[in-house]
Amino acid sequence: MIASGQPLLISAVLIGTALVLLLAEALWPRRSHRLPLAQRWRTHLGFVMINMPVERGVQALVFIGVFGAITGYAAQPDFGLLPMTGLPGWAQGVLAILLLDLAVWAQHWATHRIPLLWRLHRVHHPDRDLDMSTALRFHPLEIALSMLLKMGVALALGAPLWALIVFELLLAVLPMFNHANLALPLWLDRVLRLVIVTPDMHRVHHSTARIEHDSNYGFCLSIWDRVVRTYRPRPSGGHQTMTIGLTDYPGRESTRFGWSMGLPFR
Repeated sequence: MIASGQPLLISAVLIGTALVLLLAEALWPRRSHRLPLAQRWRTHLGFVMINMPVERGVQALVFIGVFGAITGYAAQPDFGLLPMTGLPGWAQGVLAILLLDLAVWAQHWATHRIPLLWRLHRVHHPDRDLDMSTALRFHPLEIALSMLLKMGVALALGAPLWALIVFELLLAVLPMFNHANLALPLWLDRVLRLVIVTPDMHRVHHSTARIEHDSNYGFCLSIWDRVVRTYRPRPSGGHQTMTIGLTDYPGRESTRFGWSMGLPFR
């Protein structure tokens, strides 16, 4: 959410992370695939080709236009809630990252509770397999709304510029990681999920079982699900035998790009 070099930086991090995770998934897969990879990845790449211009367009319209006009791109804004605290700049930045992540968590929770938002968000859920490419599977209208929310929160907070950069990088990397079909050592998973959302933790959220589907909403930090008590450590049927996707769409519809894009309007 900054000007000039930020889109290129995030795109480079996104591509680099994707390549590393693709290799890791091939070497240490957690589950066997139910559907052909080529069919799924074509659809997910289709979302990338549409969503990246949408993200950049919303950034240019709202962030560069509004935020830039207000702040002059100052590294440390003198307006908003955080400057009013009197905290040092580094503390304001850390608090901004935490609150932005909480806002994204709350948005994700709301998309499962508000029917109109669920129509958009359910595009993400019919995938019957789960790997790093699933993190790219979001409807462009949901992407645009998410960008507007983040920018609104950033403006209200008066978040430092460096904190916005760090948060956008985290939001580019961690969702691909926690959607990955990756078998982490159990001890490492236990340690990591004390702070961040791991693949085994987030996989529970993609279960067809409603009680599991309505849990583990986090993409970055794991603390919010623990605090709000929406945390479930594991699927009841185990990671190998659990069913992923939506019970309404048990076939191969999700592997078709046109079907996926039109899902909110059905």
